[in-house]
Amino acid sequence: MWTNLARYAILVLDMLNDFIKGSLKCERALEIVPNISTLLNAARNKQIPIFYCVDEHLPTDSYELELWGPHAMKGTTGQQIIDELKPQRYDTVITKRTYSAFDRTNLDGSLTRVYEGKGVDTIIITGVHTHICGKHTSYDAFTRGLKIIIAEDGVQAFSEEDQLSGLEYIRKIYGADIKKIDKIIELLNSNKQ
Repeated sequence: MWTNLARYAILVLDMLNDFIKGSLKCERALEIVPNISTLLNAARNKQIPIFYCVDEHLPTDSYELELWGPHAMKGTTGQQIIDELKPQRYDTVITKRTYSAFDRTNLDGSLTRVYEGKGVDTIIITGVHTHICGKHTSYDAFTRGLKIIIAEDGVQAFSEEDQLSGLEYIRKIYGADIKKIDKIIELLNSNKQ
């Protein structure tokens, strides 16, 4: 059934209260919320799996907490996904304690179980921060042989410089396609069964 078709999954990175409205607020992230929502609605209509990959830190995560201060602490309001992008019934939430959504999580297994066990071959990355979690997640996807699409207007970073350098690095080093969300939706819609 899926042999000649791309097998997509959407990753939503760290669209949490602390990153959008709280302790590590990225002012620029508010502008991508409606774009991500549009993409998620289109993906759900096509039954494309969606994975929310979100920080859930413990007090022992000193490697990150000493650098960034406490953020996305397990069990706090700050660690919750923003109301505007709440997961739906068939979406999956993957918690992480490092920058990469693959590092010591069950994302790998989850990606291989979808599409009747054939697994995902292409990930579409959205969320924050392009130059940190986006970059490290892209590296791990690249080393697993996954194709990478970055939703250019569905990712954001603390500054324009961070955003542009992150996008360029992921494009150049990992061969990612950088596409606007309207073009990604066209791709999803053209992937017919």
